[in-house]
Amino acid sequence: MLDQPAPLLSHLLARQGIDSLVLESRSRDYIENRVRAGVLEQGTVNLLTEVGLGDRLLKEGIPHHGIEIRFDNQSHRIDFNELTDGKGISIYGQQEVVKDLISARIKEDGKILFEVSDVELMGIESDKPTIKFSHEGEVKQSECDFIAGCDGFHGVSRKSIPEAKRKSFSRDYPFAWLGILVEAAPSSEELIYANSEAGFALHSMRSPTITRNYIQCNPDDSFEDWSNDRIWQALHDRLEIVNDWKLEEGEILEKGITPMRSYVCETMRFGRLFLAGDAAHIVPPTGAKGMNLAISDVNYLSEAISEWYAKGSEDLIKIYPKKCLQQVWRGEHFSWYMTSLLHKFPDSTPFQQRLQRAELEYLFSSSSASKSLAENYVGYRFDQY
Repeated sequence: MLDQPAPLLSHLLARQGIDSLVLESRSRDYIENRVRAGVLEQGTVNLLTEVGLGDRLLKEGIPHHGIEIRFDNQSHRIDFNELTDGKGISIYGQQEVVKDLISARIKEDGKILFEVSDVELMGIESDKPTIKFSHEGEVKQSECDFIAGCDGFHGVSRKSIPEAKRKSFSRDYPFAWLGILVEAAPSSEELIYANSEAGFALHSMRSPTITRNYIQCNPDDSFEDWSNDRIWQALHDRLEIVNDWKLEEGEILEKGITPMRSYVCETMRFGRLFLAGDAAHIVPPTGAKGMNLAISDVNYLSEAISEWYAKGSEDLIKIYPKKCLQQVWRGEHFSWYMTSLLHKFPDSTPFQQRLQRAELEYLFSSSSASKSLAENYVGYRFDQY
């Protein structure tokens, strides 16, 4: 297995008595402290809890039962309790999930190698694929039954599938997100999404003392284009569009610019190689689906591999791509919907602008529209498999 979310797959397989080796290109310190996504769907929380990884999550995670959407000086709350029969989300950083996973694997003597380089996949169409890699100055090889490529969009796994055999789809968006991590208490108990005249903004949080704010920017912007004063002014202008609400400022601990794109490689299985997570699909962060889809993938994959070892059956292995892709395309659609709903598109025509306004007005006035958004946000699951 390669990189995130490989530790979770390793943990799930270990519960079935199946050995695995996790190869991680970065250091343990890097992946445990890199601040990334922080919204866990209800199903993700349930899974992590069921497999013994929920102690810190349930203690330190922040349950949320709604989100707020702002537009045209109005505010509309999406009430998860009312609209999804009590389901919700939890704010718990991806780096915290990674800490829990690595701690659990090391405690159980799981095999994880950090700072691995020069990875090469060989014989992926054979019964015994091999991984060649460098670790601690030595070139090593590991023969295995299966390879799970969880090595992100730029990893080696997807590239190991012949280009003629890969079926993929993509869309790039004409904007990016400038995100800041701030030492300040959240200004709201729930996430706030804002579609303002100046562009999109999001107020989120990572803990009771740390907030995460985002603003729409140009995809070719750099940090030099955005002074701290300009960032705060943009956040105030875009978020403070309702009465009697103020954004609290604080020390900016970190800045980052995230490009916005959608991507799906439908060839999630090739021989004994399986793709999972960002190696197979990328979503805009607007829908908070990236980490949740990756966890969904490895949950399906663990079931398929476990059945192969237990029964010698390839039934679940054969339908692994289909099971994953049904969830992936639902997540892609929802992320596209939220992105299209809330951002200002530079090439948007007056007609398209009116369509966006009509959709927001419908969302604000229709319980059915709000229910659909809530159902997708907390995590929609297909049950026919």
